[in-house]
Amino acid sequence: MNFDEVLDRIGGFGRFQKTLYVWICMPQIFLAFHMLVSVFTGAVPPHLCRSAWPAGDSGGPRLGFNFSIAPGESCTSLQDGPLSHLNHSLPITEHSSTSNGCTGGWEFSKEVFLSTVVTEWDLVCENATLNNIGSSIYMFGLLVGAVLFGALADKYGRRMIILIGLAVQAIFGVGVAFSPNFYIYVLLRFVVGMTISAVIMNAFVLGTEWTGPKKRMLAGVITDYFFGFGYILLAGLAYLIRDWRKLQLAISAPGFLFLFYIWVLPKSARWLMANKKHEEALDLIRKAALINGKPLVDDDIELCQSSKISENLQDLRKYTVIDLVRTPRMRRQSLILFYLWFVNVLVYYGLSLNISDFGMNIYLTQMIFGLVEMPARTITLFTLNRSRRISQLAFLAVGGLACLLTIFIPDDQSIVRTVLAMVGKFGITASLSIVYIYSAEVFPTVIRQNGIGMGSMCARAGGVIAPIIYLLRNISRHAPMVVFGLCPLIGAALTMFLPETAHKPLPDTIEDVERTGVSTTAEKSQHALYEKCPKQNPDVIL
Repeated sequence: MNFDEVLDRIGGFGRFQKTLYVWICMPQIFLAFHMLVSVFTGAVPPHLCRSAWPAGDSGGPRLGFNFSIAPGESCTSLQDGPLSHLNHSLPITEHSSTSNGCTGGWEFSKEVFLSTVVTEWDLVCENATLNNIGSSIYMFGLLVGAVLFGALADKYGRRMIILIGLAVQAIFGVGVAFSPNFYIYVLLRFVVGMTISAVIMNAFVLGTEWTGPKKRMLAGVITDYFFGFGYILLAGLAYLIRDWRKLQLAISAPGFLFLFYIWVLPKSARWLMANKKHEEALDLIRKAALINGKPLVDDDIELCQSSKISENLQDLRKYTVIDLVRTPRMRRQSLILFYLWFVNVLVYYGLSLNISDFGMNIYLTQMIFGLVEMPARTITLFTLNRSRRISQLAFLAVGGLACLLTIFIPDDQSIVRTVLAMVGKFGITASLSIVYIYSAEVFPTVIRQNGIGMGSMCARAGGVIAPIIYLLRNISRHAPMVVFGLCPLIGAALTMFLPETAHKPLPDTIEDVERTGVSTTAEKSQHALYEKCPKQNPDVIL
C-alpha cells in the first residue's frame, strides 16, 4: 500500500486538504507582489538634467516636448524613460540637449510616480544598467534559494522551511523599504528572492504531498490563480501608493501576519514517513482522516504502518545528470526540453517586468497582464488531453509570433502593441504551464527527477537573463522584442523533434527512450506520473 492509496482512504482532497490549500494559497498573493513590484519601484519616469537650467532663469522659450529618444542614441541632458507617452511642456535652452554628462543631477517627472529607486539614486544614462543588473541579481537570488532551501527542506521538512522563508521574507522585505543606498537595496532584494523560492517551492510540495493523485493538477492550478490575483492586485496597490518605499512597505509588512502559520500549518506526513518518523506521521494521518470525516479503523492503521511511499529508489540513485546526455536520443530530447524551460521563463519575465515599454497606462497594462494568467493556465487543462507536443508547439508559436509582430506597430498605436504583447503573454504563460508536464512524461522514470531539476535550473537562468535583454535597446529599440519573438519560435520548431506522450505509457529506462520513446514494461496508469512528479510547478515561474 503506497502513500497515495493511504490518501485515497482518508480522502484525497477533503476538508483537511482544502483548508491546507487556503494556507498555501494566501502567500502566493504576496509572492506575486515581490516578484513584480520592480515594475513600479524600478520605473524610469521622464527626466531632464538640472544643469540644463540656468540659475534664476525663468525665461527661455517654452516648447511642447514629448520625452522620446531612440534607445540607441547617446544619453543627452534632456532624456526620457520608458513612459514616453507622457507629454510635458518644458522650457528648452540651447544646452538642454547636449551629449555631455549631467553634473547637476536629474529632475524627474512626478506625473505618474512620486519616487522610484531610479529617481532616488539617479539610475539613468551611465547608471541605467544598474537597474537591470539589480533585477538580475534578484532573480539570481531565486536560483540560489531554490538550491539552498530545496536541500534544507529535504533535511528539516517543508513546514519548517516555509515558516522560515515567510519570516525572513517579511523582515528583509521591510528592510528593503529603508535601504540607505542602491547596493544595500540590491542585497536585501537578493535575500527576498531566496525566500520566494523557499516558500513557493515548499508550499507547493507540501500541498501535493497531502493531495490525492486525481486532484493534484487542479490543486496546482488553484495556486496559480492566486498568483494571478496578486498580479492584478499589485496594479491597484501601486496606483494608490506612488512612493516606492511606501509601496515596498505595503507589500512586505503584512507578511508578519503569517506568524500564525506556526499553529495551523501541518507537516508533511509523506516526508515524516520517509524520514522514519512513523508515529508522528500516523498522528497526522489520523487527524486528517477525522477532519475529512473518514476516521481510520485498526486495519487501516496497520496498512498505513506498512505503506511504502517511495518506489524503486534504489534504481533512481544509480543515475546522475550525466545520463541525460549520455545517449543520442536522450541527449537530443533533454537539450530541447532544457531550452524550452529557459525560453519560457525568459520571455515570461521579459514581458512581465517591462510593461512600461508598450506605451499604455502602466497600471492598466499590469492589470491586463494579470488577468491573462487565469485563462492561459485554464486552457491547458483542455488542450493537454489531445496532444502534449502540439499544445507546447502552438502556444510557443502564438507567444513568439505576437511578440515579433509588435516591432512592426508604430509607437503611436500603443493599444495595438499592448494587445499583441498580451497575446504573447497568454501564449507563453500557457506554454510555461505545459512544459513541466511534458518534461515529466518525456524523461524516463530513472532520471525523471534529474531531468526536471536541470530544466528548472535552466528556467531560473532565463529569469536572470530576462532583465539584461532590455539592455539591447542601446543597439536597437526593437531588439528585446525580436529576441522575445524569435526564441519561442525556435522552441516551437524544436518541439517537433520531441515525442508525443499523450495517452501513452511512460518510459521507464533510458533504453526505452532510445528504442521507441515509450515504456516496454507493464503499462502504467496515467496517475502514476502524479505520484512521482507533480503536474503543476509554480517554482518554474521563478
